[in-house]
Amino acid sequence: MVEDCSAINKDAFGTKSHKKYPVVLRTVVLSLVMISSVYICSICIKQKGFIINPNLMRVEVKDQPCRRPSIPSSELTYIHYPDPKTYNRNECACTPVRFFALLSMQRSGSGWLETLLNSHINISSNGEIFSVKERRSNISTIIATLDKVYNLDWYSSASKNECTGAVGFKWMLNQGLMQNHEGMVEYFKKRGVTPIFLFRKNLLRRWVSVLANAHDRDSKQLNGTHKAHVHSRHEADVLASYKPNIDVTKLFLDINHTIKWNADAIQFFNNTRHIVLYYEDIVLNRTKVMDVLDFLRMPHRELKSQHVKIHTRPLPDQIENWKEVSQSLKGTKFESFVHSD
Repeated sequence: MVEDCSAINKDAFGTKSHKKYPVVLRTVVLSLVMISSVYICSICIKQKGFIINPNLMRVEVKDQPCRRPSIPSSELTYIHYPDPKTYNRNECACTPVRFFALLSMQRSGSGWLETLLNSHINISSNGEIFSVKERRSNISTIIATLDKVYNLDWYSSASKNECTGAVGFKWMLNQGLMQNHEGMVEYFKKRGVTPIFLFRKNLLRRWVSVLANAHDRDSKQLNGTHKAHVHSRHEADVLASYKPNIDVTKLFLDINHTIKWNADAIQFFNNTRHIVLYYEDIVLNRTKVMDVLDFLRMPHRELKSQHVKIHTRPLPDQIENWKEVSQSLKGTKFESFVHSD
């Protein structure tokens, strides 16, 4: 009887209950708990943000550790941290980069302005990349080229690579930009690209430069080599010695065409953050180029260029049929071009 009671009490208090859970089952349960714990931790690590409340603190990993709280929210669209495929930015990985495009027409001073910008230690402007027709053959090739430039994977002599603070290139309006302006406006807005427009006020002087450059392309006056830009006064004088005989009809066509394209370009990109500059203003007041540095949020530095201006003489000394040209412009809305000197 005593033994029976003892057996009953042992069963009542579960002293034999451990026999119901073999070692294998307990191992399976423990494994499931560990797997669940690892899965939950991995989910937490992938979360973004940092949340604190009185009862719970959750620390989460940031996707953009380079983001600087000192940068205003209105500027974040134009701040980028490229990750090039061809090299590592190393200690400059968290240097913010701004994207720009220098939009202009041939012989408007864009080459000179670009060399000024490239003399800045933090600015890389990669030249007239769309002068190569294959790169502007369709919208896909254009975008692929732009992506390479703005990812800092485009190599040129102007590339600063690791510590670039502003990257861009020179784009002539007639090199696929105007034909694909809708796609480019969308791309610029999406990628935070800021256009820098550079135009020339005296379109008669621009036309003289266009004709002289075309003549040198054929005649190659400098030791059999064509040069669009020169670095010495001697070379400039050689190129300036050519005095074009201007076809007045073609002159008016070019002036009207250039005015229209300049106006259309500004209108197309009106809703983007942009700046409009004029070559003559920069020549007369070199501090105007500081406006570009302010626009790009770059620190002020002395900017230099080796370019030497080619056509410096008065217009009557640079046009073969000056009397015909000046008489044709007299009384028109373009008469100011004659007297601008």
